[in-house]
Amino acid sequence: MTKIIIIGGGASGLMAAVMAARRGADVTVLEHQSACGKKILATGNGKCNLTNTHIYPGAYRSHAPGAVAEVLGRFTVEDTLDLFSGLGLYTREKNGWVYPYSQQARTVLQILLTEIGHLGVDVRTQVHIQKIFPDTSGRGQWRLCTDSGIYRGDAVILAAGSKASNLPGADGSGYQLAKSLGHKICPVLPALVPLVGEGDHFEQWAGVRMDARITLRLDGKDVQEETGEVQMTGYGVSGIPVFQLSRYAVEGLHEKKRAELSLDLFPSLDVQGLEDLLRGKKAQSPHKDWTAVLMGIFPEKISRIAARPAQPRRIARKLKDWKIPIKGWQDYTYAQVCMGGVDLQQVDPRTLESRLHKGLYFAGEILDVDGACGGYNLQWAWSSGAVAGRAACRRKKRDRKGSP
Repeated sequence: MTKIIIIGGGASGLMAAVMAARRGADVTVLEHQSACGKKILATGNGKCNLTNTHIYPGAYRSHAPGAVAEVLGRFTVEDTLDLFSGLGLYTREKNGWVYPYSQQARTVLQILLTEIGHLGVDVRTQVHIQKIFPDTSGRGQWRLCTDSGIYRGDAVILAAGSKASNLPGADGSGYQLAKSLGHKICPVLPALVPLVGEGDHFEQWAGVRMDARITLRLDGKDVQEETGEVQMTGYGVSGIPVFQLSRYAVEGLHEKKRAELSLDLFPSLDVQGLEDLLRGKKAQSPHKDWTAVLMGIFPEKISRIAARPAQPRRIARKLKDWKIPIKGWQDYTYAQVCMGGVDLQQVDPRTLESRLHKGLYFAGEILDVDGACGGYNLQWAWSSGAVAGRAACRRKKRDRKGSP
């Protein structure tokens, strides 16, 4: 029986455990938190957007996009939905975004934990890995030194997650374990994260939420555009459309590029159309100042800031192209995922086995893959966990046959 040790009890680690144990492997999960799957509980604002039925080319970013496609093709969205359905989960879908029907992330976690309990997976929590290295004792291929003793296994799946989390202990220690074994780590930075702007009006608009079209510019060139509800904050902007753009903004700033967001707060009209609308409203109530006129259309906080030019043409231009120079981003505790991680070029995408060490596999956020909002990152966790779990449980059989 193949002995598999999985480092990390998050989404990818739990999926790997299910796949390996179903194939007869002896599986142990080592989790450094007090319980498995805590980050799952926070996904989708506690509702767990577990996948998306619309996979498009820009949904994932990596230095090895071909490898990402290979993994996703080996365990698809349909495979994910079939697996969870077989475990008893009933789902609902809206515009491709898939949630448990209960609208509770705990439902997804409990179903996974129930299955690994049924399969006899040994789960150890509050275990901190100190070192991992090939075992020369003959009792397994790998030896793990932890604060609670020595673990040995025929294969190890490193699914330790990233630094992106507000949970204590999300320290990115998995990167150091991979690096200690010779793996290259692509620069790790927050992705899907609120952005920090330059300006003196952010405290004045804090708390406002508005639908808007938002464009990211790097060194003056338009890079990407998103539409949706933007959250104005005391430091800048947040919300799903900002998250979708943030990956490119953070990367640009890291490369010393000038980053700027442009907010169009009235996308349905062009500048002239909005100017005409404002003039018309002013003509209806000539006794009103421009702040009062704008308050009939926009939130009060936005109206007070936008009215400062006191000229309809300038007001319209500002509302259609509200420029926010970006100077930074919030830290990892605000980020949903990270970009960067273990270089996929050093990993076999068919199995997610290390090209440097036989019997060492990777899954989840620790790899150099990040997805857009909308269930894409959890789908990567399910796909990579499934691929690694299935491949690792065949490790011993392949070794006995003498194949690589």
